[in-house]
Amino acid sequence: MIKYMAFLIGIFTLFASSCSDDVEIKDGVMPPIPPVELTKDTIRFASYNVSLFGSSEGLIANQLQTADQFIKFKRLATVIQSVQPDVLVLMEFDFDSTGQSIVDFNDKLLNVSQNGDEAIDYQYTYQIESNTGVISPVDLSGDGQIKLPDDAYGFGQFPGQYASAILSKYELDINNIRSFKNFIWKDMPNAALPVNSDGSSYYSEDALNEFRLSSKNHIDIPIVFSENKTVHALISHPTPPVFDGAEDRNGKRNHDEIRLWSDYINNESYLVDDKGAIGGLDASSSFIVFGDLNADPLDGDSFDGAINQLLNNSRVNQAVANGDLIPSSNGGAEHNRNSGDMGDPKNDTSFFGLRVDYVLPSSDLEALTTGVFWPSESEEGHILVDNGAASDHLMVWADLVIEY
Repeated sequence: MIKYMAFLIGIFTLFASSCSDDVEIKDGVMPPIPPVELTKDTIRFASYNVSLFGSSEGLIANQLQTADQFIKFKRLATVIQSVQPDVLVLMEFDFDSTGQSIVDFNDKLLNVSQNGDEAIDYQYTYQIESNTGVISPVDLSGDGQIKLPDDAYGFGQFPGQYASAILSKYELDINNIRSFKNFIWKDMPNAALPVNSDGSSYYSEDALNEFRLSSKNHIDIPIVFSENKTVHALISHPTPPVFDGAEDRNGKRNHDEIRLWSDYINNESYLVDDKGAIGGLDASSSFIVFGDLNADPLDGDSFDGAINQLLNNSRVNQAVANGDLIPSSNGGAEHNRNSGDMGDPKNDTSFFGLRVDYVLPSSDLEALTTGVFWPSESEEGHILVDNGAASDHLMVWADLVIEY
């Protein structure tokens, strides 16, 4: 007992001597450690399907070397500079294994004022590998042949077509990325696998054993604001729920691609990432779901209300998902009413009349404002996007309060 008391006294003496001289110890009791004072800042996050995919591998990468010669590139850069996002996720940006394409997009376009707007220099960039154009070793389409694009894990004419990228003013924690690119569709419990009219599986057993759920990728990239705050960027671009038959194979795949993120933020234990780590996010983690999810909550060809799996998830900020802060634009309200549509066209994010692009923060992140960059004809900048001049999609953004 005496030795134990001496040990405790020694530990207390060592601890006390390591403290600042101006810390007053009364009655042998240390004062409580003051809480860490966090900085509050408003950060703008955006998602933009830029339609920068080429007809052949390397085409976009080559064009970006002389980016200022292409009016489409300059329009896209002007839109981005008009919105000035701090973190930007791009859809349909062909993958370049060297990473040079996204560097050129940043350096040659965004870091040069296009229309008198402030240039942007993103310190951190990352191109995301994709299943598109990566051919499977088995016949996925069932036509007796193994060939592109139908037997790729994701539809594409070459590896990485229609891929994604991220640009950020804040550090991207590349070492702790989690990817679900290789996750097999049938390994999702109660997966919505397509069946024939007689109830038999649409895909062969060999195909199901190989068929990856993600048509591009599902990737969690941590954004580090400080040692006290990390926000997880959850990025994906599910297949469109069309270009199929009565089996609705693409609609069901789109549904389950969206479901993967809903299960991930609910920390479902069946999930196994490409490095073998199990489960999803814990309940204390902040996140933002980015991407062209190819699903509208009211209109279009989605299977079984696919996007509502996320929009109605309690872990998602409901003001942005379903409430007063659904991103909107005057341009959509002015131009985009389709016959029979149930959704408000001001919330559309595409020229084909659907809300398919999203920036969905977690419920613990306060949202201040949101928007879709689609000016009306009386507003500045409308010529940049009119009739799909820059892309057939519009940029979606959200201003969120980040405490770090």
